[in-house]
Amino acid sequence: MVKVGTAVVSQSDGRLALSRMGGLVEEIADLQRSGKHVMLVSSGAVGVGRWRTGMTKAQVANKPENAIDRQVCAAAGQEILMSTYNTFFQHMGLKCAQVLITQGDFSSRDRYFALMDTITRLTDRGLVPIINENDVVTGSSFSSGPLVFKDNDMLASLVASGTGADALALMTDVEGVFNMPPDQPGAKRIAVYEADDEIKIGEASATAVGRGGMGSKIAAASLAASNGVNTIVASGHNIHNLAEVFSGSDIGTIFPPAERPTRNQRWLSYFEEANGQVTVRDCMMEKILADPAGVKLTIDDVLDVSGNFQSREPIALVDQQGNVFAHAVAGNCSNSLGSFMDTDATGEKVMEGSVFVVSATS
Repeated sequence: MVKVGTAVVSQSDGRLALSRMGGLVEEIADLQRSGKHVMLVSSGAVGVGRWRTGMTKAQVANKPENAIDRQVCAAAGQEILMSTYNTFFQHMGLKCAQVLITQGDFSSRDRYFALMDTITRLTDRGLVPIINENDVVTGSSFSSGPLVFKDNDMLASLVASGTGADALALMTDVEGVFNMPPDQPGAKRIAVYEADDEIKIGEASATAVGRGGMGSKIAAASLAASNGVNTIVASGHNIHNLAEVFSGSDIGTIFPPAERPTRNQRWLSYFEEANGQVTVRDCMMEKILADPAGVKLTIDDVLDVSGNFQSREPIALVDQQGNVFAHAVAGNCSNSLGSFMDTDATGEKVMEGSVFVVSATS
């Protein structure tokens, strides 16, 4: 998975940076010829749409009051962005496909699995999926369900995790993650990121068109790494860095991967908010934490059910002190404890679905 931000594919006035885009496509073509399957998450639609509509940066800065104008720019710019990529890929003898994603594609497990399978099938057939949020119809400001991603950094992380990608490159306008803003004296590049690294993040520009920043990239890279994806943050201004990233050169900042969880666990890990809560006895909590995939939750283990959720939606598991310790998939709706419980082949009532341990407080 390769993600390029607005600062990589666009010039300061919003027009596309054609030389960098052309170089990016050449690098992707080389990766494809080497036997790799490549997916691309590309920002830039809002920026080039601003240029087409004649809006100022202030009019499309990432603020709630600008949401509609940003969607107008996305509508005007998405076709330009995609047709430019299509032209470049055709010149390199490759085919690409547009994939526009909404929040709802992640909040529904069935839609999520179908989406990941579709993207995987595209790569299997040799196409390069070009992925972006469908800002025209559903910007993050209007999400009615759980907010899964806020920008294309997190979107790239989620798709890389969901498709089981081996590696994710977040290409940005700086050389990697630094211990402080890179324009400050004494700033040093962090070659290998550790969770306890002390990092001073600079303030985002009030007129920034893109929604991401270094804090966003660290969060996205950390999530992908926790889902078993080798992740790196590196500069996309030198487009040849892409080949260096996937050859293992010492550039950018590497986020070492953890052991890859199951597909269902990866989906559950995306949700900061669940649709309901189930309080369980502390003795059962200890069993779940010890063996998340191998424990069945019986009716005797449940103390309380709260919230309004449907079957197959994400829920939070809570201990007797009220602390969320895991996420799970509901076996049924929340109308009553009886309807929430399913019955297995032995007649024992159990809660359906695997459990993914997020953290003691998430």
